Amino acid sequence: MVQRGAQADYWIVPARIDGEIALFLAERDERVIQEYRTIRRSARRDAHARRNARHASRRTRHRRGATLEHIADYATLLLCAEATGALDALNRATVEYTKERQQFGVSIAKFQALQHRMVDMLIHAEQARSITYLAAARYANDDPSTRAKAVSAAKARVGQAARFVGQQATQWHGGMGMTNEFPAAHWFKRLSIIETTFGDVDHHLERFAALPSFMETDD
Repeated sequence: MVQRGAQADYWIVPARIDGEIALFLAERDERVIQEYRTIRRSARRDAHARRNARHASRRTRHRRGATLEHIADYATLLLCAEATGALDALNRATVEYTKERQQFGVSIAKFQALQHRMVDMLIHAEQARSITYLAAARYANDDPSTRAKAVSAAKARVGQAARFVGQQATQWHGGMGMTNEFPAAHWFKRLSIIETTFGDVDHHLERFAALPSFMETDD
């Protein structure tokens, strides 16, 4: 799956050749590219090639694995930043809804149990934001392990927050929260896609634990 692949003029395709990662440049071929909508059903469309591109030229293969990992970390960091915006939007929409909906003659925002849950949602969002800021600050570090550690920690925490806040917001809005006519449903869908793109929570927890600096503490 390639995001916006049908709109790209060229595809950079990684492939393992003789035990090394090589990068191939393939020109877009309308005859083999299949475009489709994703779960969001919005203007964002992805694509994949139905068969291997014939006219692809190898560009380089020297330490391309490290280059791809660096690029993937940057894309992961951008997704974390996007997720913090969606988390904020879901939290605002949920708080506003609790002020409007009434039970037993009062708004449900006055129920202490629900107030506690709203605080939990806010904590998840704020922790996701803080660790994303940290990952952005560490991304430019010359040490690949330091960069990877910060990015994986951010992606794992953002993924946890996305699931918790998304599920809570959907449950609070009831059936309305699951309809395409309601904005919160689209934010939850987007968060669900972000959670699994470039590695889910389990993947980044395993990556974090496998890094050489896992047992080291920051100064």
